Amino acid sequence: QVQLVESGGGLVQAGGSLRLSCAASGSPFSINAMGWYRQAPGKQRELVAAFSSGGSTNYGASVKGRFTISRSNAKNTVLLQMNSLKPEDTAVYYCNAPMPTKTGIYNYWGQGTQVTVSS
Repeated sequence: QVQLVESGGGLVQAGGSLRLSCAASGSPFSINAMGWYRQAPGKQRELVAAFSSGGSTNYGASVKGRFTISRSNAKNTVLLQMNSLKPEDTAVYYCNAPMPTKTGIYNYWGQGTQVTVSS
């Protein structure tokens, strides 16, 4: 059973920066595909940034150029550096790891971490 634990959320003023961390445990293998999604009140969950299984990165259109996803030296840990934060970045940020199973892909999710950007 894979568990994802996020950390690093909080309150920041517009223009500021935050760094989120997600550590995955419970897998004996390296997890290649990991990423971040977010959900604001009344909105659907959306992609923020993610590594594909092949190692490429994908970013949501609204965060390109401001957010950077990277891997930590620690095994199965991904970071999200968020710069030039805007009030519209306010949301709960969830770590995601899509894992292959015998019957398809199973999405593991973290518990979420709140990011609040004040104007």
